[in-house]
Amino acid sequence: MSKLDQLYARAPLWLQNGMVSTYGVYWHWARFGPNFEKYVQDFHAREDFSSSEWKAYQEDQLKRLLSICARDVPFYAQRWTDQQKQAALQGDLQNLPLLEKTPLREHPEQFLRRNLRPFPCFKFFTSGTTGTPIATYFTLAENRQCVALREARSANWAGVSFFEPRATFSGRIIQPDPSDESSVYRYNAIEKQVYFSAFHLKPKTATRYVDALYKHNITWLTGYAVSFYLLAKYILDQNLSVPPLKAVITTSEKLTPDMRAVMQAAYRCRIFEEYSTVETALFASECEHGRLHVSPDVSITEILRPDGTPCQPGEVGEVVTTSLLRSYQPLIRFRLGDLAAWDPEPCPCGRQMPILQEVVGRIEDVVTGPDGRQLVRFHGIFANQPNIIEGQVIQETLRDFTVKVVCTQNFSEQDVADIKSRMAQRLGEGVMISVEHVESIPRTPAGKFQAVISKWHPQ
Repeated sequence: MSKLDQLYARAPLWLQNGMVSTYGVYWHWARFGPNFEKYVQDFHAREDFSSSEWKAYQEDQLKRLLSICARDVPFYAQRWTDQQKQAALQGDLQNLPLLEKTPLREHPEQFLRRNLRPFPCFKFFTSGTTGTPIATYFTLAENRQCVALREARSANWAGVSFFEPRATFSGRIIQPDPSDESSVYRYNAIEKQVYFSAFHLKPKTATRYVDALYKHNITWLTGYAVSFYLLAKYILDQNLSVPPLKAVITTSEKLTPDMRAVMQAAYRCRIFEEYSTVETALFASECEHGRLHVSPDVSITEILRPDGTPCQPGEVGEVVTTSLLRSYQPLIRFRLGDLAAWDPEPCPCGRQMPILQEVVGRIEDVVTGPDGRQLVRFHGIFANQPNIIEGQVIQETLRDFTVKVVCTQNFSEQDVADIKSRMAQRLGEGVMISVEHVESIPRTPAGKFQAVISKWHPQ
């Protein structure tokens, strides 16, 4: 913990809010300073591109980027063969190797351009849900472009703006004391932004979150999908009322149909999904027709089979991206560790931007049965379980599973039997299932919820 963090932790509430707002002055400049509006306009203008215009745009940007990588980025300059460098100079992406997370995690500086020394330089970390966080670096222009992207293709598509009062669930430790539930948020007066704590959310604190929406005239919500879903459940369970909201935009975690329905009932507005990464390796956002469009000016996105060939529309495969938006720390054919499928149907909105039919989940979250079957979306076993507040499936070994549940007082042995029955139905015979009642399910260090954790991997 830095000295500033220590000072913040010891400060009274009014001073913590002041420190958050003071910090907000700097970040308001870093996000919304010179050229921000131009970037927003550029993103909107490209939404009208035809398929051929998108193809030409990507080819031009890719050739420029790969040329930079072959000459000026140490990792690619040292690792790519002469044949691969030649392919890069010709803009030939398919003949370049896939990039694993390990080298980026261990030596992020090897991916920085040697001919650039940006100031200021922004350093962010991925959440590290499946390992050590990855350090990712942005120039000032790249940082503003990424925020402009969210303004244009996420907030604006949902009918809101970052210049309107908003509330956010993220991984920020805004309440340093985990046992202090008297205040569950901090307020950035500069951006009229409420920072909710993802670590203090429980039934008895729900009213404090709702009170903050009223007090600060919040008009829209954005952040962790599961946190806003749980708050929505508490709102419905306790018959709480929220102020009029324009939209909720979920990030970071998969939004299921059940979660969307609960949130729509609680917040009484439309729910929009956003799929992206800290590295901005890709960006997908939901349009007014509820379709999840991938932005072609952010990345070239591939969905691949295990043999490296492209998946057909509707076929689930691994997501691999080449980021076009960021050239200071370029990521070429980067394996995100996610599974998804393309949607073959065009969107009524008319935008000629690829559409994701579904973001299935993470490769690390695939559950494997004793007979070798592999399953995703396994958190579905908790659907229509009224006595379960939240649950988590952990695969310990090939045959051993632990199911952790936070339950209501009506939870009974019948619910336990139902969970075991659903597990056996999906996994087949020969599995050992332990159901554990817990007070809460720990979040990751970044405050994220993991519905499925697999500790077993095929040899």
